[in-house]
Amino acid sequence: MSDLRDTRLEKAEQWRQLGQNPYAYRWESTTTAALLQEKYAALENGAEVEVGVAIAGRIMNRRVFGKLAFFTLQDETGQIQLFLDKKKIEAHGGEADPLIFEHLKTLTDAGDFIGVRGSIRRTDKGELSVSVAEYQLLTKSLLPLPDKWHGLTDVEKRYRQRYVDMIVNPEVRTTFRRRAKITAAIRRYLDEQGFIEIETPVLQSEAGGAAAKPFVTYHNATEMEMYLRIATELHLKRLIVGGFEKVFELGRIFRNEGVSTRHNPEFTSIEIYQAYADYDDMMTLTEALITDAARAVLGSLEIEYQGDRINLNTPWQRITMHEAVQSATGVDFTTLTSLDEAKSAATAAGIQGVAELTSIGKILNEAFEQKVEETLIQPTFIIDYPVEISPLAKPHRSKPGLVERFELFIVGRETANSFSELTDPVDQRQRLEAQAAAKAAGDDEANDVDEDFLTALEYGMPPTGGLGIGIDRLAMLLTDSPSIRDVIAFPLLRSEKFAQTPEELNHEP
Repeated sequence: MSDLRDTRLEKAEQWRQLGQNPYAYRWESTTTAALLQEKYAALENGAEVEVGVAIAGRIMNRRVFGKLAFFTLQDETGQIQLFLDKKKIEAHGGEADPLIFEHLKTLTDAGDFIGVRGSIRRTDKGELSVSVAEYQLLTKSLLPLPDKWHGLTDVEKRYRQRYVDMIVNPEVRTTFRRRAKITAAIRRYLDEQGFIEIETPVLQSEAGGAAAKPFVTYHNATEMEMYLRIATELHLKRLIVGGFEKVFELGRIFRNEGVSTRHNPEFTSIEIYQAYADYDDMMTLTEALITDAARAVLGSLEIEYQGDRINLNTPWQRITMHEAVQSATGVDFTTLTSLDEAKSAATAAGIQGVAELTSIGKILNEAFEQKVEETLIQPTFIIDYPVEISPLAKPHRSKPGLVERFELFIVGRETANSFSELTDPVDQRQRLEAQAAAKAAGDDEANDVDEDFLTALEYGMPPTGGLGIGIDRLAMLLTDSPSIRDVIAFPLLRSEKFAQTPEELNHEP
């Protein structure tokens, strides 16, 4: 690699000696590869159109045959061939430099950026090409492109050097274009429904709104220990208290947790809050947002994910957590009256790790996660959760011990989470104090008491429905991507000194 780099550095210096800057300042194109492929799709073999075009991009490969050369040019939209004829190029630039074609042959490499002007021609072999009259080197590449960069042959390097992955794998760029369409569609739909997006702090004095271990940092000027936000919930609710009725934020969230095919410590979510609504309204909104995004990206509600056919046509199935667990295990947790009885029943049903759990509700949730979650392939709302695992949700209006909460599961993954939001400040204080006690006892995912949030609730918050959707997991679904790292442009990776194997990268904790 070092020898190749040195050779390319020498070529860059030769360009300078020829009076050309190998790192140009500007180029103006008149078209793109995709537009040319579309416009001249019907051009016959051997035909040429004397129309002037200018295009720029990266040389992906080169074939040189004496007085002819064929380069493959790639821009953001696709690829097109460059037809390079010594006679034509020297007719345009030979007086200034009679070796101009030789420079093109000997001083360019795959990976360089080049701008060309010329006409359109389809070769005798049927390849649509720009027949080049003039060219300009725009950037000299010092490192060669990989000869082969096939999917999982070097998965860790693909994620670490994403820029190379994008160069040689056009489908990777397609994934990120689709992701951009997803977020644009969501924002557009919410805007049409009267929601407004308001940014909330990333640095917070209290990390709350979710059960997660935060990243800790320190602000020197105020001498304060601070946290990167684990959710946007508590500040968006303050906005509802302040008089906004439809608010959301789509942005980065940070949780100090492990990595897997569905977890990255830095990820994107959207949280949405609507006054005078409840979790039933949020289910309707969830269906609308996801189906609208699917139509925008794929043009269909019948999609395929990793070999499974997924039907996004609404309405989606709604089933309580108790019903789902009973169907999978045969255990009816509604009939169990003691913690010991629940532990025995769960253990008999094959549920692992229940000995340390402290409530029937937590055991129910553990049974759901172990026996039900991965079976929910088609869109399914799991509703009515135990209060012990839902400290910010309103008590169920007719089912004691439960809250009005749902999670949406598609392809065995949680994709959305929603509550009828708790608006009783006394009840909220008791739950946050219970969380603080759990934290003091060693639960590093429990929250402290956010006194300012409780003060805001005491001023009064109207009935409110809240919804959170994991943008990365939705992008995985709508781009048929098996890992969250495939839809995050620059996922977190260990230091190269501790680089992960493909097996570790695909490990699911």
